[in-house]
Formats: sequence, C-alpha cells, structure tokens
Amino acid sequence: MGPASLQEERDLGKESEEEMESYRCLLRAGSQLESTLQQVTVPVSLKEVGGYIEKQVAYLSGGRGEDSSVIITLPECSAFSDIPEDALAKVFTYLTLIPRTRQPGVKFIIILDRRLDTWASIKAALARIAASFPGNLHLVLVLRPTSFFHRTVTDIGFRFSQDDFMLKMPVVMLSSVTDLLRYIDENQLTSEFGGTLDYCHSDWIVLRTAIESFAVTVKDIAQMLQGFGTELAEAELPDEGKAIEQLLETHTEKYKKLKDAIRSVSKEGRHLLSNLEISGKDDDSQWDVKLDWETVQRLLAQLRDMELAFDGFFEKHHLKLHQYLQLLRYEQSFQEMELCLEHLMHQERELSINVSTVAQTEHALKMLDSLESNAQEVMSRAQIIILHGHQLSAAHHYAMALIMQRCNELRHHCDTLSAALKSKHSFLMQTHQLLLCLGQAQTWCDDGAYMLANQLVDKSQSKEGAQTSLRDIEKFLEGAPSMLSSGHDVLAMEYEAVITPQLQTQIGKVFEKHATVQQMIQNRQACLRKLADKQVRPIQLVAPRPENQPRSKSPLFSPKHGDGLKFTFDISLPGKKSSRKSPNTRKIEVIHDYQESRSCVSYSLDGDDSPDVLKRHVMRELIETERVYVEELLSVLLGYRAEMDDPALSGLLPPILRSKRDILFGNMPEIYNFHSRVFLQDLEGCLEAPETVGACFLQRKESFQMYEMYCQNKPRSEALWRQFSDCAFFQECQKKLEHKLGLDSYLLKPVQRLTKYQLLLKELLKYSPDCEGTSELQGALTAMLDLLKSVNDSMHQISITGYEGEICELGRVLMQGSFSVWISHKRGPTRMKELARFKPMQRHFFLYERALLLCKRREDHGEGSDKTPSYSFKHCLKMTAVGITENVKGDVKKFEIWYSGREEVYVVQAPSVEVKMAWLNELRRILTNQQKLLRDEAYQHGPVAEHMQLSPSLTESKQQRASVSSEDTESGRSSPEPQPHSPKHQPNRRSWPGAHHSVDICEGLEEWSGDQDAFLPSEMEERIKVKLSPGKYRAMADCPQNGPSNIIIKRGDVIHLQCEDNRGRWLVKNLSLQQEDFIAAASLQLIIGNSSREPSPRLGDPGNLKVRKLSSP
Repeated sequence: MGPASLQEERDLGKESEEEMESYRCLLRAGSQLESTLQQVTVPVSLKEVGGYIEKQVAYLSGGRGEDSSVIITLPECSAFSDIPEDALAKVFTYLTLIPRTRQPGVKFIIILDRRLDTWASIKAALARIAASFPGNLHLVLVLRPTSFFHRTVTDIGFRFSQDDFMLKMPVVMLSSVTDLLRYIDENQLTSEFGGTLDYCHSDWIVLRTAIESFAVTVKDIAQMLQGFGTELAEAELPDEGKAIEQLLETHTEKYKKLKDAIRSVSKEGRHLLSNLEISGKDDDSQWDVKLDWETVQRLLAQLRDMELAFDGFFEKHHLKLHQYLQLLRYEQSFQEMELCLEHLMHQERELSINVSTVAQTEHALKMLDSLESNAQEVMSRAQIIILHGHQLSAAHHYAMALIMQRCNELRHHCDTLSAALKSKHSFLMQTHQLLLCLGQAQTWCDDGAYMLANQLVDKSQSKEGAQTSLRDIEKFLEGAPSMLSSGHDVLAMEYEAVITPQLQTQIGKVFEKHATVQQMIQNRQACLRKLADKQVRPIQLVAPRPENQPRSKSPLFSPKHGDGLKFTFDISLPGKKSSRKSPNTRKIEVIHDYQESRSCVSYSLDGDDSPDVLKRHVMRELIETERVYVEELLSVLLGYRAEMDDPALSGLLPPILRSKRDILFGNMPEIYNFHSRVFLQDLEGCLEAPETVGACFLQRKESFQMYEMYCQNKPRSEALWRQFSDCAFFQECQKKLEHKLGLDSYLLKPVQRLTKYQLLLKELLKYSPDCEGTSELQGALTAMLDLLKSVNDSMHQISITGYEGEICELGRVLMQGSFSVWISHKRGPTRMKELARFKPMQRHFFLYERALLLCKRREDHGEGSDKTPSYSFKHCLKMTAVGITENVKGDVKKFEIWYSGREEVYVVQAPSVEVKMAWLNELRRILTNQQKLLRDEAYQHGPVAEHMQLSPSLTESKQQRASVSSEDTESGRSSPEPQPHSPKHQPNRRSWPGAHHSVDICEGLEEWSGDQDAFLPSEMEERIKVKLSPGKYRAMADCPQNGPSNIIIKRGDVIHLQCEDNRGRWLVKNLSLQQEDFIAAASLQLIIGNSSREPSPRLGDPGNLKVRKLSSP
C-alpha cells in the first residue's frame, strides 16, 4: 500500500461515523451530569464553614413548620456574639442553600433558644439575624430567658422594641417549650424542645461531608472522561506501527485508570446510598434524607450513563486504532512478501534453460529445484498472509476492499511464479530426457565401435567363431536405443518444444554417428557371413596367460581381489581388413594390476605404428581409469562417510570422529561430484576425438584447484587416521566393502589420480605430433604440471609460522625451495656483524607474486612418518623493492637478491645451476611485468608521458624499484664501458621504475641527469637486444590485438618467425591459434624477450645468450 492509499485509509478510519456518534453520546452524558451537579451542588462548601457548624452555631434538624417551612435552630451559644459577621453570613447562606437547591422559594423558620441568656443578647442576636439571613425568613421563634428577672427585662425590652423588629422580620417571643408546640408539631422538633425528631449533629456533618465529597468526585470524573474523550477524538494517527502500539498502550493505561476511578466513586456512592437508606427507614418524616438519597441516586445513574457512553466510544476508538495497526502490519508483510516474490521471479528469469549437456541440465535442474524449494517456502508464507487478509475482512475491517486487493495481488504473483517454474521444470525435464537418450545412443555407438574393434580376429577365422561374432553383433543390435529406430523426424516432433539449435546439432551428430556405426556393423556382418559360409584355415594363436574373471562394476568394488594378472591377444587395426596374412596386426598386452586399481595397457606393434590408434587406446585407458576412480571415490563416500550416520554403527564410532569427518575425508564429496557429473562425461565425449581432450582439461582447469584444498587437508586427515585407525567402525566398514586395504589407501587415491593425468597427457602428446589440438594438449600438460607444483608449494606454505600479516595478500605462491644464504647490509655495524658469518644460513624461500618470504626450516620431532617440517618466518622482501644480480664471482650456483637499493644484499647459493636458472627466470618475469605495467600506465597518459624526463626533485626521492643486474666477471670478461650519462659507472646493472606512476629511480641510479628518458631504451639496452632470425619461439609475454587484422599472441603460444620485410616487420604465424600477420621487430623483442628458441640447433650460440640477457632489462 502506497502512502496515498494509507493516508486514505487513515482518514477513513478517523472519520468513522459510529465512532463520532459514540463521541457525541459521551458529550451529551457529560453535559447532563454537569447540569445535575450544578443543581445539587452548594456553592459554599462545608469546609468553608465547618468550624462554626461543628460548634453548633446553627443547624438544620430536618424539621418543618407550617407551609413546609424549613426549621433552622440556633441553640444556646455563649460565643454567638463573638462570631464575625461574614462568618455568620456564610453559615446562614450554607444552611439556607441546602434546601433551596432542592426546593427553590422555600420559607425558613428560625428557633432562637435563649432560655439561659439575657435580653441584651437576644436583642443583639435578632439584629444580626436580620442583617445576615439571606433566605425568605417566615418566622423567628424566640425562647425567652426562664429566670424571673431576665424574663421581665426581656418582656419590657421586647414591648418597646417590637415594632422595630417586626418591620424587619416577624418575631414571636415564647415563654416556654409548650408555647413552641403551638407553632410547630412535636414530631418536627428535636428532643431538646420536647419533640420526637431524631437528630445527631455529628452524623449530619459526616453525611454532608460524604455527599459533598461524592459530588466533587463525580464532577472530577466527568471532567476527566470528557477530556480523555476529546483527546481520543482529536488524536492524529501515526504512520509507524511502534508509535501506534505506544499510543494504544498509553490510551489503554489511561482508560484502566479512569475505570478504576469510576468504580471507586460508584462504590462510594453505593455506600452513601446505603447509609441514607438506613437513616430514612428510621423516620419517614426525614424528608431531607430522602432528598439527599434521590440526589445521590441521580448522580450515580448519570455517572453510569456517562461511563457506558465512554466505554462505547473508547471501544470503537480502540478498535479503530487496532485495525489501523493491523493494516500497517499487513501492508508491511505484503511489501516484504512482494519483494521476495519479485526477487524469486528475477531469479527465475535469470535461470538459463539453454543447456546442451546432461551435466548442464542436471545443474540447471538442481538450481531450479533449489529455487522451487525457496519459492514453495515463500509462497507458503504468502498463503498465510492471504489467509490473514481474509480473516481481517471477515472481522469487518474498515479497509476490507484494500486488503482484498492485496490478497489478489499476492495470489497473482504466486500463480505467475508457480506457472513459470513449472514451465521451466517441464522444459528441463524434457531436455534432460532428450539428452539422456542422446547419451545412451552415443554410448551405444561407442560400444558398437569398441565391440567391433575388440572382436578377436583369430576367433573369427573359423566358422564357429564367425557365427559367434555374428550372434554377438545381433545381440548388440537388439539392445539399440529405441530413439535410433524411430528416426530423426520422429524425435524432432516428440521433443519439438525443447529442441534448440545446439540440440538440433547434437541430434544430427548422433544420427550421423549412428549411420557410421551402422555401416561399420553391416560391413562387419557381411565379412563375417562370408567367413561363416566357408572354412578358413585359422592363424597361429598367441597363447594367452590364465585369465581371471573380470571384476565387478559395483560402486563398492574392492581394488584388492587378487594378484596382478596379464594376458595378450591380437586384433586387427581399425579400418583394415581382417586377414590372417595382414602385417598390420597389433599385439596388445593388458596388465590388470589391482594393486594400482586400474588397467594398464601397453602396446607393442608387430607392424607399422598408427598414431591415431595409439591415441584412441590411450584415450580409452584414460576414460576407463576415470570410471574406476569415480567408483572408488563413491565406495569411500558410501561405505565409510555415509555409514557414520547409520544408527546401527553409532556404537562403534567415537563421537569426536563423527564431528571431524570433514577433516578425515576433506572435500572428497566435491571431488566426486566434479568427476562423476562433469569431467567423466567430458572425457567420454572425447572418445572419438582424443585431440580435443586437451581443451577439456583446460576448460576444467579452475575446477581442479579443489585438489589443492584436499592435499592441504591431507596431513590433518592422516593424523586423524593414525589416531583412530584401530577403530572398530573402520574395520566393520572395510569388512562390508570386502576391501583388502584400509581406508587410508583410498584416501590417497585423489593424490595418485592427480599425478596420473600428466602421464596420460604425455602419452597423448607423444602420439600427436604437429596435429590439431597439440597446443591444447601441451597447455593441458603444462596446467596439470603447474597444478602439481602449486599443490606441492601450498603444502609447504601451510607450514609457515610466525608471519603476522595475511599470506593471502601476497598473491599466489609461485616457487619454494631451500638455499644457502649470506646477508650483508649497507650500514656499518650491521654489515660488520653479518660479514663475520662465514658459514651460510639455511633458508627456505617462498616466492609469491608480491613478495619473497625467507623462512627457517624446522623439523618437528616425531617418529617415522610423524616427522613434518615447519617454516619459521624470518624476512619479507616486497617485490617492488627487489633487484637481482644473476652471476656472482666464484660460484656458478650463486646469485644476488638485493633490497631497497642494496640496503640489504642476500647472496644466494642454489642446490644446482638448473634450480638457480629456474628461480632467476621467475624473478625476471615478475620484475619484467612490473616494468611493463609502469610502461603501459605511462603510455595511457598520452604522448607527453612517452617523453617524460626525470626531474631533479623526482630523482632525489628514495622510492625503491625492482632491478636486475648481471655481472659476468666470472668468465674473466670486463664489464662493458660505462655510459657517458651514468655518473656511478654501472652499465651492467639494469634498473627501471616499479609499479608506481612516478618515474623516480632506485638508489643506485639516483644521480642520473634530468634529461634521460625514463621509458626509452638506453644504449646498453640497444646492445643486448636479440638478433631476430626465422624459426619457432615460445611467447613469454602477451601481445594484445592492435588492429582488426592483427593476430593475438598470448604468453605460452608457439610462434613461427618466417621472414622480414623492407619496413623491419616480421611475418609471424601463431601456431597455437593458427593466425598470421606482420609484427614490428620492437614488439617481437618484448614478446620473445625471455624465451629461447624451441627447436633450434643454436641454443648455446651468442645470439641465444642475448635472448636470455634480454630477460634482464
């Protein structure tokens, strides 16, 4: 839901008619309660006059006179004269307001009890009453003093003052209580006046206090309800769920507090009513108690009405907020789910179904299954959201229309995604079925060709042998795949929906191959039928050695079923007619060596060699041994690794071993998956074209890197095996598999297999001289040898200790080896200390792409095979500051590695000259690449950079750069003449800028003049350039394509220099890529700078020496 829709729904929720009606009901109830409170509430409270009321200055006994006049009694009070006028006025006002609020216009009768007082006091009291009484005073009844003297004085005084008092208020002077009964009935008088009215002043004060407190509390509650209702009605709805939750929590808390207050005041009111009812039952004449009961009852009723109105309003408001919160959460869930579905649909669109092999199809199906699994989980959550939306709609949510719209959108997304996944799954399954059929057909064709090639000629010379061979062929033809018999058109029609141009091509190739094999079978059948029809004298047989039964093809076979077995037989060469006198017969000696878990085929020719046949047999051996290798890996994974999860064997397996099975087996599952699903099928596809196997190896070159991880883990695996080799679990598994050897022998299979590939590639390369695919075979062999070297180097690398940085930041390890080293420093004290060391240090070098590590080899003390070397880190030389001197006087195996402008010089003695040259070549390659990188970066800055000159400020810098020097003092020759512009006179040491953009130089050349071109070759460089001559070379650097017609030369390609034209360009043919074009001589100098002529008889002549010296730019 977008912001606009959310705002609309919020406004819709805010303007709910039902909620507004509830709010209006609350306001009406509050107004009525307030009106009632105004009617029954006395403006003057008891607290204001409480002190005088408690002293009984005056009181309302509840009695009534004639015309229902209310009686106010002023009892005998000695301190009456001391009461201030304003206080007395408040007392009279309070006492008169109580009946006036209930009965407006009521009359009052005052009983002034002065039986124990004097006339002066009576006169003063009457005067104050006349001045302060606020109500309609109907009559004043005065009980005069009882003593004779004061009564006489009072009568005389009243007679003379009567007119004055009568003008203000009617006053009746009474002699006794009996006279009072003539004016007021006795049941309206209290006991002190001889009446029967029950009155307790303290109870009256408590009751009045309770009534007034109840009224005030009701008024406060009413105001709080109205205020809270207004707050709810005017509250703005936030846009965040947490804010709404906080608002709901706050409102609910306030509502609970108000409800508690209402319950409290209601309880108080009910208690007050019960007290009033008790008081009213005692005497029906207490009309004031009844009026108070009615007042409290009325207030309680109106408070209850207001409470109900507030409850209704709060319930609707709370429901609105809760529904709005539900809407926000539902919208958030909808948006998150929509993003998930869109991401899945994007993944579905990105999943390619353009496959052409079974491996690709299975990989795509695996990816699709994973995607479908994720999609099912997401769509299940989407269904929950849809169900929740329907529940909200069923609960009459105010945004029902919008929620149902979201439900429909989610349902549409799910249906679209499900349909797309189902369509792709159906497409891939059909494609997979088609590819399996094609694979079966191709396998059948291969088996047919293999069967024809392996039918023994000697057995086919007899009639019975020919008939047996015919029966074998007929039996083989019966097992032909049905798709081959249905034909190309039927297959194309059946799989029309999934056939792509690539699959169409594969189908065509399969049927073409089928036609070829069918023709071969028909030709063989014709020959065999002729032999079966006539008697042919058999040829001399080669006595075979005893044969054993072929081993089972079970995935869990044992490589130790018996001793090695060897036998021989004769076959005819493919393509030749089977004849007893044919000279082109081959005797094949097959040695089944189960100690090596493979079949090793050696060939001896009785006739002429046929490279194609030899290649096919080597290829067949590669495929067969690959199948055996895959079966052995599967036997280990199923027979050992998977059995670790078997509950029946859990008692035999130590718990710690179960948690370390990834250490024991390494990444063998990954290796098995690669070989069984990918590489074996690739090799099988090369059966008819062995020359393409090189490309197959190169294509999977990166995948073979998994062996490096396996070999790095091998020491840990072996240590774990030695710890648990006697475990009953391994013995039980070995017994089930019927293996003669233990698990450790099978854990060594990947390492053995890795070494086997390069041997088979060498065989193929030996039988493929100068034919198509030779360069790929050479590249594959080089790649496998590099892999073996990389694995070996990495096995040493993991034993380095003490290096504080990240070794992975140094790049790939290129070489490693042990050397004798002498170290000298430029600074005096250090140098003297190092020169005192006549005995060399033994150091193990690790050469990386970015640094050279010097370590000390240490042997860990152990017994037998437990001795493992470790390498203690000593020095790290960054390649950007390294230089080399190729030859050192006195020893052909020595060379120099100097660092930081010869601040540190390491004299290195190699074990042999070959090791020295290998290391120098690799060091030169790294330094040359650094120089080339700088030159390329300089060229990218335009023509100005091409002629950049060294400024004095730059030459004064101490930036270190890679350098190479060669000192030929060993041969007795003097160094070349120094350059006139070199003040240090060191023409035999070549230096160039390193990997940075600046052109400052290392310390040995920091006094060059500023006009020297840092990027143009010097006179010394001109003298040592290679003199180019026609012949074959191996490229030691890349030459990118500079034009639409130029050839591309990569490092490692074999190129042929043919001739030079009058412009100084050479006609060059790239034998690896079969491209030809002219290349400038200067470019060729860079391309073949480090190479030596491959098939050249002049490898040792001075020309080739110059080629070698060009590698020291």
